[in-house]
Amino acid sequence: MNSGKLAGAVAVVLGATLATGGCGSGSGNAQARSDCVQIIDEATGEKTGKCMPLAPEKDRVDRVKPVFSHSTTINNPLHPSSQVQQVIYGGQVGGKPFRTEFTLLPGTTSIAIKGEQVKVRTLQYMALSDGRIEEVALDWFAQADDGSVWYLGEDVFNYQNGVVADTDGTWKAGKTGPAAMIMPAHPKAGDVYRPENVPGVVFEEVSVKAVGRTIDGPYGPVKGAMTVRELHMDGSREDKVFAPGYGEFSTGSPDGDLEAVSLAVPTDAKPGPVPAALSALSDSVRAAQSGTADPEAARKVRTAWDAYRTGDRVPPLLAKQMNRDVDTLTAAVKAGDTKRVHSAALRVAQNDLDLHLRYEPLATVEAARMSLWARQLATDAATGDPGTVAGDVTGLELTWARARHHTEAGKAAQIDDRLRELRDAADHKDTAAAAKSAPGLQAALANAQP
Repeated sequence: MNSGKLAGAVAVVLGATLATGGCGSGSGNAQARSDCVQIIDEATGEKTGKCMPLAPEKDRVDRVKPVFSHSTTINNPLHPSSQVQQVIYGGQVGGKPFRTEFTLLPGTTSIAIKGEQVKVRTLQYMALSDGRIEEVALDWFAQADDGSVWYLGEDVFNYQNGVVADTDGTWKAGKTGPAAMIMPAHPKAGDVYRPENVPGVVFEEVSVKAVGRTIDGPYGPVKGAMTVRELHMDGSREDKVFAPGYGEFSTGSPDGDLEAVSLAVPTDAKPGPVPAALSALSDSVRAAQSGTADPEAARKVRTAWDAYRTGDRVPPLLAKQMNRDVDTLTAAVKAGDTKRVHSAALRVAQNDLDLHLRYEPLATVEAARMSLWARQLATDAATGDPGTVAGDVTGLELTWARARHHTEAGKAAQIDDRLRELRDAADHKDTAAAAKSAPGLQAALANAQP
């Protein structure tokens, strides 16, 4: 997962070879050592002169050459990258609500490593802070013949005020550095591996703490989970949990920064129609997302949410987030704080569609997310804020990359045209043009509905 990257272009001082060993206690003169990866000061991006406390070399299980014969079938239980269609994460980072959509994209691509073309699957990581785009990455994974999963790089885009601020953390196997093991075939306590191992760009070292655990999942106990501790370039450590049917399950802790699974599909899918109470909730949420501080609309959202959660199972983390966001929406409406109303209503709408993943195909939910972003675009364009408009257009484009292949060609072309208009308006910070184009997109999306 991509949160927690060091900001800025950080440098890691490497001796003769990174793979040859650790730095003991992390003290000592880095200039005099040949087996040292320097700790980086996260605030400044400067070298500290201290070595990272790497694990003993004998514990590493990633010092093997992977063989990729059927690399795009990624079914390792703890990293089932080609089996899980989408994982939704929630929590908080930096004191703000944090949400991630981690989605398998269609098709495959190839990455050249020392003359060998390795086919990979691509997963799109879209992270939102307070409902807005913060980071996007395209992650590339392949499974070796022994069942281990390898990370072959990522394209990273970090956003500020709706536009790309930098691409720090981007790397690609065969160009920037080596392929890196992200999950052993049969992990056991004490195993050590480096999911990112590119000097000067990214570095992580993972130590397996326990396997075969049972954890609380979105809809009940999940057996066979693994806990690890991850060492970062700034010398900090972070606990993670991996679980069958989900892959990375949680990062951090409930008392601090946390990203944890809300639910995943098809893992948590349940056959059957959408409950009437959920449909009623969705209707009230759409009305509240109109952009006005309407006390009656906020009241209807709370009433519909209370009715739904008492009659259906809701993943605990998602319930906690919806309670928080409905409370925020109610308070913002009461205070007449339009900006907070917009943010809270967006988060409530995102939560609502996550609940639909339990019952509806991913393609149907993705189409609804396109409509969600289009409604938000119309609201934000009316306020004249170019940053939020740019972020909304990015949200539309990223969701469309996941949804387009489910759409009939002629109707998809119409949506393509509208998105190009909106991208041009966003790039020119022309909120009036965006407001003018928004209804056309909404019409094209409605026309594409089955």
